[in-house]
Amino acid sequence: MNSEEKSLTANQGLKLKQALTAGSEELFQLLLSSDQELLLASMRNPAFHDDHLLNLLKRRDLSEELVRAIYLRRREKLSHGLILALVKNPNTPGTIIRSLLPQLRLFELVDLCFIPGVTPDQRLAAERAILQRLPTTPLGNKLTLARRATAPVVAELVKEGEPRLLEACLTNSRLKEAAVYQFLNSSRATPETISSVARCQRWQQRPNLRLAILKNRNTPDIWFTLWLPRMHTPLLRQLLASRRLNPRQKTLVTHELKKRSGN
Repeated sequence: MNSEEKSLTANQGLKLKQALTAGSEELFQLLLSSDQELLLASMRNPAFHDDHLLNLLKRRDLSEELVRAIYLRRREKLSHGLILALVKNPNTPGTIIRSLLPQLRLFELVDLCFIPGVTPDQRLAAERAILQRLPTTPLGNKLTLARRATAPVVAELVKEGEPRLLEACLTNSRLKEAAVYQFLNSSRATPETISSVARCQRWQQRPNLRLAILKNRNTPDIWFTLWLPRMHTPLLRQLLASRRLNPRQKTLVTHELKKRSGN
């Protein structure tokens, strides 16, 4: 070993000793280092506590190996704050995140989906955890979810067909047209919920949704009265050919076609 190598080794030894003996305030400074060995040594310092670890986990440049080491060292005594910090760190391995998500509160899972820089795997895992809880989630919390959650969660809430819940879902800008279309073609679409969609400014002008509404046998007559006069004749004929209309609805469409033919 040459003199330069000896000097580097000595310096590293001094740094590690400092990490093991530093006071609480000095530790915060040491945790800014990019030296993984130094960071691991700091965790063995008697003065090292949760505030240091929470501060360390805010860093987005930690290696996956270091995050895993942090988890393995502390997994038997993780506070809720540390669990949340681990889940939010973009370099936490997916297997660890999945093991920790059940310990988060419902709306912590929602917040996780919208954290800047959250990875697709983290978001997907959080969404799955939320979906798993929906069957036992109170309506009040579902209403909040309907307004705040991501598209997959809102789509699942729409399927329930609960009128108040659907109204809340329709106001969520993340709700996709496909989810509304699927609901309108489901057995859970009632006159009340169909009208909720038909009244909504965002959705009522969508051609696919409007046609789905008019093809549902549960759709109230008022929407035929309001919409049929503005529909093109070929589309009216297509609507009349649908086997899903009830007799009253067919009569309304036939009457509109007769008016146009002058009969």
